[in-house]
Amino acid sequence: MCIAAFIWQAHPLYPLLLLQNRDEYHNRPTKPVAWWDVDGCEILGDRDEVAGGTWLACSRQGRVACLTNVLELPHLPNAKTRGDLPILFLKSTKSPMEFAQQLITDAHQYKGFNLILADIPSKSMVYASNRPRGEDINIQQVSPGLHVLSNANLDSPCLKALRLRKSFKQMLNKYGNNEVMVKEMVEKLMEDKVKADKSKLPGICALEWEFELSSIFVETDTPLGLCGTRSTIALTISAGEEVGFYEKYLEKDTTKIKKS
Repeated sequence: MCIAAFIWQAHPLYPLLLLQNRDEYHNRPTKPVAWWDVDGCEILGDRDEVAGGTWLACSRQGRVACLTNVLELPHLPNAKTRGDLPILFLKSTKSPMEFAQQLITDAHQYKGFNLILADIPSKSMVYASNRPRGEDINIQQVSPGLHVLSNANLDSPCLKALRLRKSFKQMLNKYGNNEVMVKEMVEKLMEDKVKADKSKLPGICALEWEFELSSIFVETDTPLGLCGTRSTIALTISAGEEVGFYEKYLEKDTTKIKKS
């Protein structure tokens, strides 16, 4: 599970300012943010060393992709890797809408995903999701403003999404039209461990599992090992299209900071 909050085309200094927590088993091999080459396309982002995909990355052409999973019961043991979707978009020359529409044919081959696709030069952003199951892929233009993406639809009103939206808005108001301090935003917004009232959980999976996942920052022990927020990324794109990555991540149970 993951959660992201972003402001799109609504800040004088940043066409895009995005914060994301990535939740995963602590023992799953992962590479922190770096430039890497995929078939001649240079991509900046983290990388899952098991399946080879990513959950947040950008290209030198000003394209950005962000991915979260959908909370659901296990199924599709031979599903395609969701982490490939951001890479496929970054390699593509299609507009965000064109790329999302081409997913219609094989979206059912992936487990539940939420996908944000953005092209900074054209000021275009699209949200796509292959859930609910059995329905056509959900595709919509993303309007300028503040948005939160968790493990349900874009701007779904679950507790942690509402908490993050409120705190993100308060922090933006604090900075006004000035440069934001991404380190402060990461520490004050993305490390929130407040959990939801059990009576307000969606009831999709086991109650205790949903409870453990109901905070913005997740940390829980499971039979498969420690699981929770492995990394937090702040992505900034300035009005001059300069990209900044600030990442706070776990490596062998040690917290590290990386800037790009």
